[in-house]
Amino acid sequence: MKKVSKILVIAVLLVMVLTACGPKAPANKLEAIKQAGKIVFGTSADFPPFESVDDNGNFVGFDVDLMNELGKRMGVDVEIVDMPFDSLIASVQEGKIDASVAAFNYSEERDEAVDFTDPYYFAEDGIMVAEDFSGEINAPEDMANYIIGIQTGSMQEAWVVENLVDTGMLPEENLFRYERIDQAAMDIKAGRVDALMTEAVVTKNVAEELGGLKVIFTGVVSNGPVNIIIPEGATELAAEMNKYIAEMLDDGFIDSIILKHMQ
Repeated sequence: MKKVSKILVIAVLLVMVLTACGPKAPANKLEAIKQAGKIVFGTSADFPPFESVDDNGNFVGFDVDLMNELGKRMGVDVEIVDMPFDSLIASVQEGKIDASVAAFNYSEERDEAVDFTDPYYFAEDGIMVAEDFSGEINAPEDMANYIIGIQTGSMQEAWVVENLVDTGMLPEENLFRYERIDQAAMDIKAGRVDALMTEAVVTKNVAEELGGLKVIFTGVVSNGPVNIIIPEGATELAAEMNKYIAEMLDDGFIDSIILKHMQ
């Protein structure tokens, strides 16, 4: 019996020693990323020139260059996960990804679920139609006379619902929601949708890439500062990212990728 007790004591002591020698549990999100040596970003790669996939299956775009540079300055590897735009915030909340870079704008509703870094870019909205569109859209409110395409979970969706649908100007059945911008653009070309409202440089890029489309309006409607989405309360991660965002704005890196992807 004494022998068994001695073995148990030794076993407990061994566990305590191994636990003490093992890796310390991270105190916060930034520490967890540093310990892993990798940051996992989520994005929706259907939004050129911010994020898309090239012919070789590689992620490319303004946000992609930003993510890779941010990882480099933080001293960690970067993993990018492609997912539907409207699942990104939930994925950050659930810890499936560490952060999301997908041309996100701040909103009070989003701020209730996640936190934001400082802005790294300022965006405008654009309205795209088919090249042979014969209607008249001089302002966003004029879209109420047509069938509209919008990306689910976007700031543009929120603006259209609040200003056109909820006011009775646009029938709900004339609003078509899409997971991906390219799907909406193809429906415009096919004549199923009259107009698409999304980020201005995206409308320009998609119109040039697919052909048969044109941009008829640009301006600040629902858009504004563009930020990185991070978990709520991740103050250390926010401070680290904000430090490097400020550096990239000051040293010209942000300007260089604007010139690379948006001119």
